[in-house]
Amino acid sequence: MDEMFQKVQDHLLDKLPFVLYRKPNQKEITAYLQQEDTLFSVNDFTEKGFVMSSFDGANTFYIPEEKAKKIQWKCQESFIENVDKSVPFFESKEKEAFVSLVSKGVQAVNNKEFEKVVLSRNEIIAVENTSIFEIYESLVYSYPTAFVYCFYHPKIGTWLGATPELLLNVKEDVFNTISLAGTQKDVGAPTVFWQNKEIEEQQFVTDFIVSKLKNELEAVTVSKPYSIQAGSLWHIRTDISGRITPVTSFEKIIQVLHPTPAVCGLPKESSKKFILENETYDRQFYTGFLGELNCDVDSGQQNADLYVNLRCMQIKANEQDMVNKQNLKQVVLYMGCGVTKDSIPEKEWEESVNKSMTMKKVLQSLS
Repeated sequence: MDEMFQKVQDHLLDKLPFVLYRKPNQKEITAYLQQEDTLFSVNDFTEKGFVMSSFDGANTFYIPEEKAKKIQWKCQESFIENVDKSVPFFESKEKEAFVSLVSKGVQAVNNKEFEKVVLSRNEIIAVENTSIFEIYESLVYSYPTAFVYCFYHPKIGTWLGATPELLLNVKEDVFNTISLAGTQKDVGAPTVFWQNKEIEEQQFVTDFIVSKLKNELEAVTVSKPYSIQAGSLWHIRTDISGRITPVTSFEKIIQVLHPTPAVCGLPKESSKKFILENETYDRQFYTGFLGELNCDVDSGQQNADLYVNLRCMQIKANEQDMVNKQNLKQVVLYMGCGVTKDSIPEKEWEESVNKSMTMKKVLQSLS
């Protein structure tokens, strides 16, 4: 793997765009090394390449397949687990601000502005003596069931993540997606018990997806909800599948799905408006989506494997510092939680802290 990483490092030092990614439950890493620094935008989702889209949908960029060198190699067979160390967290004005934001969200739900809203925050930390490739490798081996990526473009920045959430998978006319919501920390118990708040929150997501896709899909099937583990956290998941109708386009499906109630709220427009007006920062690509768009398809049929950008971080450093084992002084972590009428602001703060630990433990193990 060191030889392959060296090629990507050299590409980064030349300030050329690239992406590394490993799909869930697979051991093959794929790299697209773009051969020029142009920033390409997606127009109608017929493009071929690796796509990266923002939460608000205003920016959807991609690394074109025809403009990039593709490299693939295998990971080691064994995976490592995160060392479960306690990570220091100093509560400050951050907690007060987030509790206040959630309280405002609960009040808006009670005022019937929407049924649910997903509110988030970011946190800037410093990481000592590591490179982005060490971070990426640690994510790969720590989260075998996640979509793990490292994306760099000199005109966008550097993002890494290990997301458990599929936005959509399409092969020819077969469509798959999931409804994922509800969060609790793994405590080693053999059975996971969910409160009504989490069950209701996840059902909101399922109902939204099914209702919005009923005109775009045929033969829709919906599984029963079940618990699934992602790192040190548990979620509730439902699998949804069907066949895309001949008149349906990717662009239409993505417009319908993104952003889902799992990262935005319900109804979509009113909850999204609340987020943009009340969160005190720009999410950028956090809770956007990313992945393969029409890659390796010559038949003209639709094909995609896209994921919601959760459990992610943004690295704010120059190319030299990201390659060498330097102190990365600005690593931005992102985390959020679903707010309904039953939400308790202090509990939502605790959930956001638990989610931040997913990335913090990986970073701490390297520094």
